[in-house]
Amino acid sequence: EYQGLVKHTGGCHCGAVRFEVWASADLHIFDCNCSVCKKKQNRHFIVPASRFKLLKGAESITTYTFNTHKAQHTFCKRCGVQSFYTPRSNPGGFGIAPHCLDEGTVRSMVIEEFNGSDWEKAMKEHKTIKNMSKE
Repeated sequence: EYQGLVKHTGGCHCGAVRFEVWASADLHIFDCNCSVCKKKQNRHFIVPASRFKLLKGAESITTYTFNTHKAQHTFCKRCGVQSFYTPRSNPGGFGIAPHCLDEGTVRSMVIEEFNGSDWEKAMKEHKTIKNMSKE
């Protein structure tokens, strides 16, 4: 149990990948416009690795990387859905797709645009993103 947080559950489309994650009921979502996030409409919220647990499907996950290979774009081999991944901004945490969560635990979502197309500049200027995977 984490004070002030709720346990969300979610996964991919076919059900092979399932996870639980402890986060606020009020989610702060990043909408990144880097080359890969833009193509796959990767909106996500970030949590420390300790608050994420893969319940099933490790063998069903494959990973795509490019450029710096820091971000680990994990997705289900069967249905192709990325329900979570390791973001370049927070390699010690996970980016969770809010649209892959089961219904009933999200109270609200605020979406913030992140200029990932100019990644270094955006990271330098952003006040909080790099600490989102910290405990």
